[in-house]
Amino acid sequence: MSDDENEFEDEEILENATHCESCNEMTGHELLREKPIGEGRNLLLKCNQCSLVSTLEIRPPKLIRIPFILTDGPSSQKITIDVDGDEEFRLGDVFEEDDKLWTINQILVSGERKAKRSIAGEVMRISALRTDMVRVKMTLTRGEQSDSEAILVEYGKTFTAGNLMEHGGETWRIRAIHTGEGRTMRGTVQVQDIKRMYLHEPPKPEYFEPKTPRERRQAWKEGRLGYNPNPEVPKEITKKGVTPSNKRKKKRPRN
Repeated sequence: MSDDENEFEDEEILENATHCESCNEMTGHELLREKPIGEGRNLLLKCNQCSLVSTLEIRPPKLIRIPFILTDGPSSQKITIDVDGDEEFRLGDVFEEDDKLWTINQILVSGERKAKRSIAGEVMRISALRTDMVRVKMTLTRGEQSDSEAILVEYGKTFTAGNLMEHGGETWRIRAIHTGEGRTMRGTVQVQDIKRMYLHEPPKPEYFEPKTPRERRQAWKEGRLGYNPNPEVPKEITKKGVTPSNKRKKKRPRN
C-alpha cells in the first residue's frame, strides 16, 4: 500500500462539521433537530468531542440590487441585477447577461470612488463592456477622400497591417493599425486592443501589369503572363519602324 493511500486512510471525516465555541476548532456534530425558517433553517447540533449543544442558523445571502451600465459598441443601457450580498466583483470579471458576455471595466463604491474590487454590499454602480463582440473603428481612404465606419467582430479575432480584407463588397488593404500606444504598419493586433484601423483601396490590377518591354520579358520569365519558352517583345508595343531582335549583331571583319 502506498504512502498516499495510508494518508487518505488516516484522514478523519467529520459529519456536520462546523466551528465549536467550546473546543475552539472545527469539529463534527450530531444533528439533533432541524427547523425551517423562511428560506433558511436552524440546526440544533451537539459537538461530538465536548457534547456542547448549540444552534446553527443557515440563511441564504441577502440579495442586493446593483445598477449596471452595459455598453455594446456605440450604445449603452442601464439595468439592475440582483446579486448575493457577499458576492465580490473585480475589474476584468466576465459575466453573462441577455445571452451576451460582458467585462467589468469600472466599479464605483460610496462617494463615487473607483475601486479595483469590492463586495456587492459596498458597490454603487458597475460599468461593463460587451466582450463576445468588439466594435472596431475604421478610416477608409479612396484617393483623396476618407470616410469613417465601424464593424463588429468576434472577441479575439486578429488583423494584420499590410493584409487585404473584404469590406462592403470591396477589397481593401490594411494600411495601419492604431493601438493605444501608437500605430503599426506590419504587426498583428487583436480586435480588443485596436483603437482604429486605416484602410486604403488597393491598386487596380492594371497597376501591376508590365509597361515596358523589359518588364514584360521579366513577367514572361516569372510565369505571370503564361508560359513562353522564348520571351520576345510583342510587336503591338514596339515603336513604330523598329524591328526588335534578340540576336546580337555580328562584327564586320577588318580589311
